[in-house]
Amino acid sequence: MSYFVYKLEPHRPDFPAGMTEAEAGTMGEHVAYWQALADKGTAVVFGPVADPAGFWGLAVVEAEDEDQVRAIRAADPAVRDGIGRVGIHPMPDAITGRPRRAAP
Repeated sequence: MSYFVYKLEPHRPDFPAGMTEAEAGTMGEHVAYWQALADKGTAVVFGPVADPAGFWGLAVVEAEDEDQVRAIRAADPAVRDGIGRVGIHPMPDAITGRPRRAAP
């Protein structure tokens, strides 16, 4: 298993301010999706980052390989509904305080 940074950049600079009702619904689904991944141990941490240049989302994911993280991205409601774009970055020398999970 390896670790990856999952960076969600919003589709407009003022997001999440002024979210539409549809966007708010999608973001609710997005949070539930990531909470389920955290509950399974796949997402080590996730949430918004209060960058002075504008909010963006971050997750650290423990996965078998980058293809698994791409599948996570494809199923993410925020990506599905075009609310943001996601960069995936490997963390080849990640150090954590938790035991590594065995591959399924």
